[in-house]
Amino acid sequence: MDKKYFFFDIDGTLTNKETGEIVESAKMAIQQLQAQGHFVCIATGRAYYKTKEFAKKMGIHHIVSNGGAALTINDELIENRPLDHQLAVQLCYEADRLGYGILISPRDSIDVVMKDERFIEQVGYRQEPTRYILNRSMKFEDIENIYKIYIAISPKEEDRLTLKDSLGHIRFMPGCLTYQHDEKDQGILKMIERVNGKKEDVVVFGDDFNDLVMFKKEWTNIAMGNACEPLKAQATFVTKASVDDGIEYACRHFGWIL
Repeated sequence: MDKKYFFFDIDGTLTNKETGEIVESAKMAIQQLQAQGHFVCIATGRAYYKTKEFAKKMGIHHIVSNGGAALTINDELIENRPLDHQLAVQLCYEADRLGYGILISPRDSIDVVMKDERFIEQVGYRQEPTRYILNRSMKFEDIENIYKIYIAISPKEEDRLTLKDSLGHIRFMPGCLTYQHDEKDQGILKMIERVNGKKEDVVVFGDDFNDLVMFKKEWTNIAMGNACEPLKAQATFVTKASVDDGIEYACRHFGWIL
């Protein structure tokens, strides 16, 4: 059997999206893929610090995280690139002038920095572990690295940001735009190059809009049965839902596991 290079999204693909729990059949399928000699990797928009423990639980040793900007090979983080500094600073200043609250991740951690409390007043506290650092004299350009930006802006007002599309972004909640790398496809290509793989041997699994970027014609794209319709339309194959053993079903369908 030819060696394949598998890249798995996390939420709604390897997990039950409602509970966040790992789908056990997916974990067993991954163990079998690895036993067969295939390369198995996570591909996620999550920050590295939020991904590494999940990867450990899954028994996966390679990770594309931070939206494609961070690579981990054999459990070693070898690259983790922040956002383009000049563009990030310009975006922050524009949002600040328009009166929107801003949180900035200056490192790969739970820390966020803010110059005032507007984000919390406008949106509330984040729904994940976060350490808020208030610095009223902060200048955006003085933050050495900017990994993510959270702007408290509603969908109906987001076009007020003339720099809205200068960086990759996604909306996880109604009142906030999250700016982060959106290039999982490029992360996959970098990983393949580093491990001497071939594009035509890549297989990606995903379920949501943010996975569209990694569904490329050069390789095999598998959408979960619970995936959004645009992703299904781009898929080579649509498997069952994650909670209905969709990973295992697809791997058996293609003969990657027995």
